[in-house]
Amino acid sequence: MTKSLRDRAKDATKEIQDILGVSADSHPKEVADAIEQTITKALLEERSRCAVVAANFIDDRDKAHLLSEEINRINTALVANLSALR
Repeated sequence: MTKSLRDRAKDATKEIQDILGVSADSHPKEVADAIEQTITKALLEERSRCAVVAANFIDDRDKAHLLSEEINRINTALVANLSALR
């Protein structure tokens, strides 16, 4: 089964706490939130960058526009799903 972004953030939090030698009670939610937000922001920025690159390399403007709209639709769904995980 695929792990959710939140599960991955929690795993990363545990790893960071182990590396730093701090207790698991040392702000785990805040650390997991920061990791999750950073990953989400990076994913959204990369999707936007991909839309721009695709639009620049597709000769047919209608197809480029449709592709850009589909990428934006997926971005919206991604944000909604990630927000629901909180």
